[in-house]
Amino acid sequence: MVTKYDVFEIVYKNRGLIRPIDVVKKLGKDEREYHAIHKYLRGLAKENLLIKRKGGFQAEVSKKTELLYNLILYCIKNGINYNYVLDENLAKFISYSLQRGEINSKNMKINSRTLKKNTDILNKYGLVLVISEKPLRAIVFHNALLNNLLVYFGYKHKVIAELSKNYLVEIKKELNIYKRLRKKDEAKYQKIAGDFEIPFVYHSLSLEGNPITLPDTIKILKDKIIPANLGASDVDEVQNYQEAMSQMIKDANERKSLSLQLILDYHKTAMKHHSDFAGNIRTINVYIKGNPNFKITPPEKIREELEKLFEKYNKFIKRKNPALEEILKFAVYFHNEFQHIHPFENGNSRTTRLITFHLLQSLDVPVLDIPFGLLDEYLDYTKGSKIRNDAKLYQNLQKIVLFNLKKINEKLKR
Repeated sequence: MVTKYDVFEIVYKNRGLIRPIDVVKKLGKDEREYHAIHKYLRGLAKENLLIKRKGGFQAEVSKKTELLYNLILYCIKNGINYNYVLDENLAKFISYSLQRGEINSKNMKINSRTLKKNTDILNKYGLVLVISEKPLRAIVFHNALLNNLLVYFGYKHKVIAELSKNYLVEIKKELNIYKRLRKKDEAKYQKIAGDFEIPFVYHSLSLEGNPITLPDTIKILKDKIIPANLGASDVDEVQNYQEAMSQMIKDANERKSLSLQLILDYHKTAMKHHSDFAGNIRTINVYIKGNPNFKITPPEKIREELEKLFEKYNKFIKRKNPALEEILKFAVYFHNEFQHIHPFENGNSRTTRLITFHLLQSLDVPVLDIPFGLLDEYLDYTKGSKIRNDAKLYQNLQKIVLFNLKKINEKLKR
């Protein structure tokens, strides 16, 4: 069913004056829906989002219309149905949730059905961590999408300081469920792991500036269709990274330990579209675009620093039954250390995520993706950070791990 936001998107994108009947055609509808769509057009004009002129409608030029259109585009890019999230009642719920920190059925002043409806919408798109369902405990993630949604609906909100919350108890509980369910049906788990590949490829590469949308990533990797409007290099980047991801999962499942050569192989596969430096240690100085404070190892010290890192890695993975807290803290150290060594000319961060996931999975902690709602926070605590802060990344990783386990277990139970 067509919504007012579908109509707005068509008119705004058109830029100039457009007749109502042409809006109907662009929406792929027949003339029987003309009156309903024309009603939306008039309503949007009353909201000062469109201007009614002789012969048609056009978008109002304002910060509000620009913000709305950008919200719609951002949702489309990330595979989110904007008709679900562009809702003032949901925005009110989000604003209140962000001020509460952890929400539950007692501290939210709405009925249980509305509470579940809102959390289900946010959970569908990786925007909330549902810690438990009965009783409900959840944390709404703060990211650019939700921030701009609140701005659009005029909610002045104050996000509480990042909670130094420990989720080890919840993670251990979900890990026990995961191990039991996976043991029952390994084939089902492998299928689930394969399903996570596409969103991870998209999320990981979106952090690196790849412009391909999630819907187009699905077309490329699942349907094997290459949309005509995409750049060849961007498409190659997506396909190559999936190949590296698949190999990493296979190696982790086989308990193959990481080595410098294995990492060079992952990088070579992921960066095949840059054959001049793919799989090679850099010999030049590089920097993080937009963050001159990010300290990077000079080229002449890279191998020495990598040797030190792998000495610690090999020592750690040989330990018998390390505690969950130790595994997560070492994974954070390993991630940040490798990223700061920055051994390649390009493709360092995507490789860091691959090998950190390898480390965790080889130690029976399955992390297959970074949820959409935590991408901004993850970036802020890694290459976007002015100073290295392992403690904050540790908090972020706990939420990532718990989110992954919840999603995997949910699918394994079906």
